[in-house]
Amino acid sequence: MTSFETFLETLAPRVDEVLDELLPAADRPPQRLHAALRYSVFAGGKRVRPSLVVMAGEAYGAKRETLLPGAAAMEMIHTFSLVHDDLPALDDDDLRRGRASLHKAYDEALAILAGDALLNLGLLCVARRPAAASLAVRARAMEMVAEAVGTDGMIGGQMADLEAEANWPENPQDALESIHRRKTGALLTASLRLGGVYAEVDESADRLLHQLGDGLGLLFQIGDDILDVVGNAEALGKTAGKDADSRKLTYPGLFGLEESRRRLAAVEEEALDLCAALPDQRALFESLIRYLGDRDH
Repeated sequence: MTSFETFLETLAPRVDEVLDELLPAADRPPQRLHAALRYSVFAGGKRVRPSLVVMAGEAYGAKRETLLPGAAAMEMIHTFSLVHDDLPALDDDDLRRGRASLHKAYDEALAILAGDALLNLGLLCVARRPAAASLAVRARAMEMVAEAVGTDGMIGGQMADLEAEANWPENPQDALESIHRRKTGALLTASLRLGGVYAEVDESADRLLHQLGDGLGLLFQIGDDILDVVGNAEALGKTAGKDADSRKLTYPGLFGLEESRRRLAAVEEEALDLCAALPDQRALFESLIRYLGDRDH
């Protein structure tokens, strides 16, 4: 049985090759902008979102080469979100993936433009590739990914997260889950569903991938909330302890550390139950879920 960590080790270099092909060369004008794109994309990310595209697509019979452009596109879009999230106007973090955030390595104006460019490049890739896919498949992929990024998805979740900072809503538990499902879960879910789109799955399979993505999003973000309390900058790749300092609405902030861990375990079990309905790669998905659920141990 291949563990998720082993799968990532094998897949990540291939994803990086595709990213290198798709990104503009660093010496192509405007050079400073293109160098900044590469600085952020090749900063050492684990490539979790690309792996979800490939895992879901292969589980339903799609070929890896068909899935890799979409996988790379999701990494570009994810990196856009990190570049903008680190900006002083948002999360204001000087560290990302263990080194200087883009706005610190370059400047704020360039970081804004680089984030914009990465989002644009990612969506353009989804619209154009794979070239062998039908127009209907690429249109569906583009629609689904754009919805996941937009105001009902990741960007809307970021807005809700900002509004809840130091001014918690009347029902913080519902607000917290909603924020996490959009800010983090939307892109994880879109990655799974994108693999399904390329495999041309039916509505039932798409619904299963959507449910599994929702679970992974909560699992990932509850784990991140816990890591911000118990982790360090080396483990996180970003500044630790910032959530409590800014009174951000988080699981440990709302429920405490032990209750947060209990809820994390419950979400993990729900996600594991969903794996039983997958046609293939069940053990790999189970390994992924345990990987996400055990990050603070």
